[in-house]
Amino acid sequence: MPTLAGRGAWLPPVIVALIISLSTAVPAVESASAPVVQLGLASWYGPGFHGKQTASGEIFDQREMVAAHRTLPLGSVIQVTNLENGRRLIVRVIDRGPYGRNYRHGTILDVSRGAARRLGFIRDGIVRVRIRVLERGGDRERDAD
Repeated sequence: MPTLAGRGAWLPPVIVALIISLSTAVPAVESASAPVVQLGLASWYGPGFHGKQTASGEIFDQREMVAAHRTLPLGSVIQVTNLENGRRLIVRVIDRGPYGRNYRHGTILDVSRGAARRLGFIRDGIVRVRIRVLERGGDRERDAD
């Protein structure tokens, strides 16, 4: 059975298909007057990456308010809203991801364990979110070219 979160949580394939169809990532919308906004699923990561170097060069601390996003410039500051409980949190993008099974299930953001705790979805492991870019960072990967 497909798992969407650690700790033995599972959902039947029909439910997984429903979640994916209802929460397919909406492309970022950007204009001169509007901030970048995305809707989609977020998951969390932590223990296996704690103390390791991130794409930004920082050492990952699962207790910090940080996140991984596949395309936003590293160093970007974003507001993440849990659409199921309304909790909001500001995090900094320091890594690339999500990857693996959660990305295949439609996640657009991985937040640290500490951020997931504050957003209220540690147990669920995955949640619908709105991402709003407050400040775009300088992308070291692009600057290196």
